[in-house]
Amino acid sequence: MRVLVTGAGGFLGFALARALILRGDQVVSVNRSFYPKLEGLGAQQVQGDIAEAGVLMQAAHGCDAVAHVAALPGHWGRYQDYYRANVLGTERVLEACAAHKIPKLVYTSTPSVAHAGGDLAGVDESAPIPSHFRAYYPATKAIAETAVLAANSPVFATCALRPHLIWGPGDNHLLPRLIARAQAGKLKFVGKSQLIDTIFIDNAVQAHVLALDLLSPGAACAGKAYFLSNDEPILLDVIVNKLLACADIAAVQKRVPYSVAYAVGAMLELAYTVLPIKGEPIMTRFLAEQLATAHWYDISRVKRDLGYRATISIAQGLEILRASLQAKA
Repeated sequence: MRVLVTGAGGFLGFALARALILRGDQVVSVNRSFYPKLEGLGAQQVQGDIAEAGVLMQAAHGCDAVAHVAALPGHWGRYQDYYRANVLGTERVLEACAAHKIPKLVYTSTPSVAHAGGDLAGVDESAPIPSHFRAYYPATKAIAETAVLAANSPVFATCALRPHLIWGPGDNHLLPRLIARAQAGKLKFVGKSQLIDTIFIDNAVQAHVLALDLLSPGAACAGKAYFLSNDEPILLDVIVNKLLACADIAAVQKRVPYSVAYAVGAMLELAYTVLPIKGEPIMTRFLAEQLATAHWYDISRVKRDLGYRATISIAQGLEILRASLQAKA
């Protein structure tokens, strides 16, 4: 296949592009910047903002499938920035697919689209999308996912994958932030430790490849969303400390009550809204809720429809991550 991968300069996007190229597919990537690592793989790069008219039209020419991975993540920022990247960018992807008659689109969503503030303990995809979100990231991702699934038709197949907390070698988001905060003494757990799902990068890539291969008009996965995980729920403080241990960082023990974290988050949100403070608050109400609630999922649907099984366990992934970090030291 010739596959357009948006956001191929990022953690998941690059790993997916590499896997596709290694098995013989052609990859066209759309990124804001030029990435030598993508050039080294042999990917064709198109530089530009996916929300700009014409960028996706150019990149999608001659493609057989699209993996739309690019997104603006985070728990703080301006709504217009999240809307432009996550909603308008997705609309441009859909327009390009229609214009070039591309038959399938795999969209990388997030389990946060189903988070209403409470526990998500063993839920499946029947969990509704809430009417209100405490952060712009899940709010805009929910709009985009809804649009992607609504576009599914007898001639254009779409599906949405919702991986939860991707980690592993090459992580340029989660692990670096954990390490930086732990080393600064600013990393604390919130409330009682809850079970969460995570997914090792190779397993997340495997699910995306399966979707690209199996998705077609009328396929079992067409028009559906899927939670993705390693299928190994683990306590939040346990996995965080295991990840830190891979970087030889001492275990974090500090903990604050949920009520305190939530109140601090509310105050910081107000301060960062009314005062000219740069950066992002260390705590928000959304982040407090995420850290203090359970997030693990019934992934029976993705097992049934895509044949997905995690091929690398958490224990195996930790060994791979440790070796990768030691090699870079």
